[in-house]
Amino acid sequence: MSSPIIEVIRGDITAQTTDAIVNAANSSLMGGGGVDGAIHAAAGPELLAECMRVRSEDYPDGLPTGAAIATGAGALAASFVIHTVGPRAWEYPDGGAGLLAECHRSCLAEARRVGARSIAFPAISCGVYGWRPIDAAPIALRAVREESAHDTSVELVRFVLFNDDAYTHFRSALTPD
Repeated sequence: MSSPIIEVIRGDITAQTTDAIVNAANSSLMGGGGVDGAIHAAAGPELLAECMRVRSEDYPDGLPTGAAIATGAGALAASFVIHTVGPRAWEYPDGGAGLLAECHRSCLAEARRVGARSIAFPAISCGVYGWRPIDAAPIALRAVREESAHDTSVELVRFVLFNDDAYTHFRSALTPD
């Protein structure tokens, strides 16, 4: 089993043609701001309907922080949206570093479960959840590398960053000096 190709690009996650894209969701799965709102808007009403079904059948109290669940992708080019809830930095003494890593591991496990061979991640928990990209990037890259080293069939992991700050720090974490 070989390690996946890991890429870092600047762009729009909703335009990715990977098998799966990751939604940095809130626990309600009903859409929100930032990446979550953009994915729901681009995917159309089918995504919201699937999220409502997931809430009703699987997570009536909301998706727990660090967990992940796949749905269809509605009108997106991807086949799946993998929803994960990142930690809010202010709720944990260390910002929730272990939970942030768990988000990435859970998403890869969910990708494996649905047969996705490629996945695109945003900067989970960066933005309104208070994580700075300089702190989140090494955690995200380490978690992906560790998970991929022993148990994944995912061949491509792409981090799609919306702004220059996130891109710079994820790129730096990908190729440390």
